[in-house]
Amino acid sequence: MSERRTGFAEGSERMRTKTLSGTVLILLLIGTLLLEFNIQRVKASGTIYIRADGSVDPDTAPISSVDNVTYTFTGNISIDNSNDGIVIQRDNILVDGTGYTLQGSKRGNGLSWSSVNNVTIKNTNIEDFWIGVYLLSTFSNVISGNNITNNYISIYLRDSSNNSISKNKIENNEDSIMLDWSSKNNIFRNNITNNGHGIYLNSASYNSISGNSITNNNYYGIWLKNSSNNNIPKNNIVKNNRGVRLYVSSNNNIPKNNIANNYYGIWIEYSSSNTIYHNNFVDNTDQVYCYNSTNVWNIDYPSGGNYWSDCTAVDADEDGIGDTAYVIDPNNTDRYPLMELWSCKNNPPDGDIWNFLDKFGLLAAYIGLVLTIILAIVATAVLVKHKKKR
Repeated sequence: MSERRTGFAEGSERMRTKTLSGTVLILLLIGTLLLEFNIQRVKASGTIYIRADGSVDPDTAPISSVDNVTYTFTGNISIDNSNDGIVIQRDNILVDGTGYTLQGSKRGNGLSWSSVNNVTIKNTNIEDFWIGVYLLSTFSNVISGNNITNNYISIYLRDSSNNSISKNKIENNEDSIMLDWSSKNNIFRNNITNNGHGIYLNSASYNSISGNSITNNNYYGIWLKNSSNNNIPKNNIVKNNRGVRLYVSSNNNIPKNNIANNYYGIWIEYSSSNTIYHNNFVDNTDQVYCYNSTNVWNIDYPSGGNYWSDCTAVDADEDGIGDTAYVIDPNNTDRYPLMELWSCKNNPPDGDIWNFLDKFGLLAAYIGLVLTIILAIVATAVLVKHKKKR
């Protein structure tokens, strides 16, 4: 009788062990499926529309909204062929990518809208389009906290005003931000690196470009063409071919920038009456190239002009201003060169938490991975504890 009980007990023990082992495998499978579900891309053969009535077309697209105001990505989207990604036809909405990716095939526009206003795009990875974000004849829009990479142009505004472009990470595009015939836009705290051109303004006026990090671009950090009355302060413009270029542009204000280690610090052609002061010109191969232009390089004493790393002036009276002027050419002179670097904190903040997370991929995928690991650890601990009791 006792042998039968012993055999029954051992059989039950083996059954429980198998059950626990099976549970571990099921938990691991669930976690793996969750991870795979989070990182898979939803293929879309055609363009997705957010219609004027608030509907999403087609309704199978991984974009949800409960109020027709906030539209949230629920998965990655991959657009086939030469189609546009998402066309917005509704005013006063927010599109939140929540860290997911909108990917094209090197053609079309990623997100675009025309004559539609007050649209916000945030937390979206936008890659592999001809134009990442395209705005035409629109105003009061916000493009913030996105990763925009591997497009021909990352953001393009035409005939658009009073828009905000901020805290985006813009890398590996042929051109990063372009404004055509657009005014009163605010471009600030973007990280713009490893593109062809940085920020390009054509026939654009009364815009603000401030607090951006513009580095390692192949051509120009900031280029103004036929543009006037723009304000360009506190940018970090480093290791570009030309830091700043002005061509047929006048009455622009360019103060408090860090312009360093470019081939040309600033390149100016046919551009006069610009005010350029309190900048740090440091170790550029050529600090200034100036042709057929006359500009103002300082404000009044004792506020002074710019810091030039190759300035040979002395400061006998120790007022922080060189005792002799820094001569650029016969028509351009900094009368009060600074003897020390301008002390303004030019570097922009590192960006918000979404930019940090997006550097490492999709947030949802990593949540799935973490959950998988936690489930596996818990299940393994239970199994080990059970075996020890035996």
